[in-house]
Amino acid sequence: MKQTARVVTLLSLSAATLLASGYRIPEQSLNSVALSAAYVAGANGADASYYNPANMSFMAQGAYTEMALTYINLPKVNYTDAVASRNGDSKEEKFLMPNLHYVSPMVGNWRYGLSITAPAGLSKRWDESYAKTFAEEFTLKVIEVNPTVSYKVSDQFSLGFGLRGVYTDGVVKSNGVVAAGPITASRDLTGDSIDFGYNLAVSYKPVNDLTLSATYRSKVDLTVKGDAILTRTGLATPYNGGASVTRPLPASLALATAYTMDKTTVEFVYERTYWSSYKDLDFNYDTVLSDPVLYAAFDASKPKNWKDVNAYRIGHQWSDTLKLMAGFAIDKTPVPSSTLGFELPDSDAKLYSVGFEYKVTQNLKMGLAYLYDDKEERSATNSAGVNGKFTDSAAHLLTASFKYKF
Repeated sequence: MKQTARVVTLLSLSAATLLASGYRIPEQSLNSVALSAAYVAGANGADASYYNPANMSFMAQGAYTEMALTYINLPKVNYTDAVASRNGDSKEEKFLMPNLHYVSPMVGNWRYGLSITAPAGLSKRWDESYAKTFAEEFTLKVIEVNPTVSYKVSDQFSLGFGLRGVYTDGVVKSNGVVAAGPITASRDLTGDSIDFGYNLAVSYKPVNDLTLSATYRSKVDLTVKGDAILTRTGLATPYNGGASVTRPLPASLALATAYTMDKTTVEFVYERTYWSSYKDLDFNYDTVLSDPVLYAAFDASKPKNWKDVNAYRIGHQWSDTLKLMAGFAIDKTPVPSSTLGFELPDSDAKLYSVGFEYKVTQNLKMGLAYLYDDKEERSATNSAGVNGKFTDSAAHLLTASFKYKF
């Protein structure tokens, strides 16, 4: 159950954690961070296994690997309420996110890849008494193992396919006044799950320097199950038992074009994320919560009604012994004002990124990349407890990478 709550948050490592709308984290390699995830049609390293497996067919012969480590910093988010006593800041969050990518040599017209990533997540914690009523802690960890394969139809056309195995682990805590009296209630939930999906890719090169690509990652329903402890003021017997919740890791579609002229590559990416599958948050318990206060606070279905959103990305690479990269993106939030909450105070964002990669030897490359996720201020008045403004929301990513070709 704790996990369940976490799913709610899930989509927040981003909020608290990340760099995309909701709780998706698109940046899973050096190049993707340096290019603000404008890295689909131009994916041509070990991370092509994740970003565009169809492109594995167009890579030079050999086996490719990348190991990367990303440091994520989420500054404090400030909340200013119409009632001054409710004002406060969230805690600053810091994470280390590793990922691994591999692409095999060609085997006939086939090529194989494997990526281990953290495609979603969230952590948001509040110390202020009012915010703690809704989200003392919302933490979500998501790890994906994604084996892929490509088939080279011709020198101009390639197809890609992958299977997604997703492990989710979550924690949800809240503690505060939930009814007149005052009546204080608390919850402590934990849980995990293993779920599955797929991804598809196609790439077409009408001329040698131009690549047109489309990729699709399926929705994965995170079916989190675990344990919950729920109690309130004056309750003789707290609930201590099983709990579950299902939340979507949404489907996404990317359409991209990359053009290379001499040493320069420019890429444009349009990405559609189908968040409208997240309609409500509904926890289930092994037994019915007969206490009306606990039911209203922790069991009654909470509407979310997120919406499908677009992201627009552009990236530029200049390649030589020292490769230089820069990117920019506009990323819209799926969270409507009517359901904006403390667990994920998300807003529209602009992303700015830079990076470099140095060819140490013919087979070894090392690099660094930095991304800044600048989120807009967000005001709302709703039944989720918000009657004010969230400011200072942002994210900083710093990635170090080691690449080797065998």
